[in-house]
Amino acid sequence: MGEDMGGVRVVGKYSPVIVMVISNVAMGSVNALVKKALDVGVNHMVIGAYRMAISAFVLAPLAYILERKTRPKMTFRLMVDHFISGLLGASLMQFFFLLGLSYTSATVSCALVSMLPAITFALALIFRIEKLKVLKTKAGMLKVIGTLICISGALFLTFYKGPQISNSHSHREAPHTKNNAQEDKTNNWLLGCLYLTIGTVLLSLWMLFQGNLSIKYPCKYSSTCLMSIFAAFQCALLSLYKKRDANDWIIDDRFVIMVIIYAGVVGQAMSTVATTWGIKKLGAVFASAFFPIILISATLFDFLILHTPLYIGSVIGSLVTITGLYMFLWGKNKETEPSTTLPSRMDDEAKNINNENESKSPV
Repeated sequence: MGEDMGGVRVVGKYSPVIVMVISNVAMGSVNALVKKALDVGVNHMVIGAYRMAISAFVLAPLAYILERKTRPKMTFRLMVDHFISGLLGASLMQFFFLLGLSYTSATVSCALVSMLPAITFALALIFRIEKLKVLKTKAGMLKVIGTLICISGALFLTFYKGPQISNSHSHREAPHTKNNAQEDKTNNWLLGCLYLTIGTVLLSLWMLFQGNLSIKYPCKYSSTCLMSIFAAFQCALLSLYKKRDANDWIIDDRFVIMVIIYAGVVGQAMSTVATTWGIKKLGAVFASAFFPIILISATLFDFLILHTPLYIGSVIGSLVTITGLYMFLWGKNKETEPSTTLPSRMDDEAKNINNENESKSPV
């Protein structure tokens, strides 16, 4: 019985870690597939709008069944908060992120998203969600070193390709085509990195905002559903940025349709619910620390499933990023140790006092 209870405690302790790992592995596969869909020439915000609509459609029955008795009364302020949540974490974020993805690659996009822990940590310090005195502790230093290593790994992967270490199924470009298009590719790549960075900053702001919203409205399914509804309309308006053509909304490519459904169910609905739960359990900075896993997942998915060539820079950058994530989690664990060890020490002291009293008392 004691062993069973111990196992339950261990699972309960690490459940946020397990959920965040699975969620970000799924997100890596979504990014790789969406990149392939964008290469077909689909309007990136049309994908975003459909993705949000599917997310709302999937979550609506779950929200009604599971949270109808516990859902707080909806107020105008909460509606505005969910509108802002949709703007930061879905529509505007996707606008810049998918635009950047169309100019770069799934690996590069995930590498820049790997800087999310550092950006979130810095913003948390600016907004005083994390206290500056944390930096003076061993746990705080481990978190800072971990985030810096994550950034180093992401930058290394982005700026250093290195020799190819695998066979590619893709065709090489003709030399004259490569030379003519080299300058345009470089400009598009830099522009894509800028858009991806803006999208990552918006995602960091959303995670901090969501930490506060999840306290005021602690219903993860209902909250994500509302966010998705607002974001679907916002994405539809942002789709007018490129061109106003009704034919953009007619998608007949079977692969693109499957990608949109997968991205809506797994990449938006389930992943956002999991992230919101992780933020509520252990905070925005903790949840953001797992986003580098998206990088590893996208790289492996690109290579194993989509047969994209693998380069030495991707392998080294991924290993460095994982090392940084481990350092950050080590620091986070050190941070929670005093609060978990203190009660046990107090319990031991109380037991010793009781034993002393019992030995002193007459039989």
